[in-house]
Amino acid sequence: MLRFFIKGLIRDRQRSLLPIIVVSLGVMLAVLMQAWITGILGDIIDFNSKFATGHVKIMSQAYNDIKDQKPNDLALMKASDFMSKLKLKYPDMIWVERIGFGGLIDSPDENGETREQGPAMGMAVDLLSEESHEVERLSLQNNLVRGELPDSYDEVLLSEVFSQRLKVNPGDQVTLITSTMYGAMSITNFTVSGTIKFGAPVLDRGGILADISGIRMAMDMEDTVGEILGYFIDGEYDDEKAEAFSNLFNLANTDPDDTFSPVMVKLSDQDDLLSGYLDMVGYMQSIIISIFLAAMAIVLWNAGLLGGLRRYGEMGLRMAIGEHKGHIYRSLISESLIIGIVGSVVGTAIGLFFARLLENGMDFSDMLEGSTMMMSGIYKAKITPETYYIGFIPGILATVFGAALAGIGIYKRQTAQLFKELQA
Repeated sequence: MLRFFIKGLIRDRQRSLLPIIVVSLGVMLAVLMQAWITGILGDIIDFNSKFATGHVKIMSQAYNDIKDQKPNDLALMKASDFMSKLKLKYPDMIWVERIGFGGLIDSPDENGETREQGPAMGMAVDLLSEESHEVERLSLQNNLVRGELPDSYDEVLLSEVFSQRLKVNPGDQVTLITSTMYGAMSITNFTVSGTIKFGAPVLDRGGILADISGIRMAMDMEDTVGEILGYFIDGEYDDEKAEAFSNLFNLANTDPDDTFSPVMVKLSDQDDLLSGYLDMVGYMQSIIISIFLAAMAIVLWNAGLLGGLRRYGEMGLRMAIGEHKGHIYRSLISESLIIGIVGSVVGTAIGLFFARLLENGMDFSDMLEGSTMMMSGIYKAKITPETYYIGFIPGILATVFGAALAGIGIYKRQTAQLFKELQA
């Protein structure tokens, strides 16, 4: 019987082709929307964790209270011993040292006089040690625009936009004017080894990236670190796991009476704006996908309903030759189920194809030019296990439900009315 239904659908394109196309388009849009929204949310978490927050971050309690100001005078002392203990006690985490700093970048002319100046937001990471994997983590090689990566503590990377504003090129010298952790003025010369595009407008406007050893010398922070970032070994952020890990660490290491004792904070608790944004995007993801699926379900339901209504004459004729109403109704449901499955498979395949293309991302940096959020300007799709089946929900259920609703009219068909229709 199933083979009979399939042959009937193949041979009668008027009955099958349009419904399958409608189902395929609806499912394709649902799959593509889910993959893109999931990718945008994942990119926000991934970008922030790599450049700013880690999956968890360790700071002194005093530093944490005003962390937005990057108060390096409240940094953690004896960093090397502390890092050794962390790696020994928590070997299933990746630990890296970071120092955030701000200051003024001065670019001199050929006479040593100031040519251009600009405020900079800097980040010091371990660029020279291969075991830190910071170059790979921050995708510096891929984002390099001109020049090369630093191979010495006195070399820095500038954002491409910032370097053009300062009128400096790779190989030129710049001067960092900032303060040490003890409040004294620090004036240090660095060589620009290259320029980079971070991909986030807030960093590209005035970003500088330096090796941590050079910044320690410049800011008098020997064996001191502002922030220690921790990453789960699998590279994926898990909020519940981070919450439990932070609570255990703080219970064992944080002294409420010592403002310089370390405290661990998970990613979503480090920035009120980020936390609120992630919650909002998470809710919006559920709402948008739900509304979109509901809209697709209504469209497909109506398609099934109209398809059934158009075939009332056919159903009446089948009853006239003796076919039972229940058998006709079940055949209608079976046909709609086959159409739903075929359309869902085709639509999911097409949606996955376009989602694969969008995995490379679309650049919306111009729209985010004034943004202060740490987020990439390139929005990418991300294919998850959910992407493979989410289109089947409206594709099959709505199509079958529409046909089932339309088929109720079969039981209202009267033989006397049928003969009137046949005579007409």
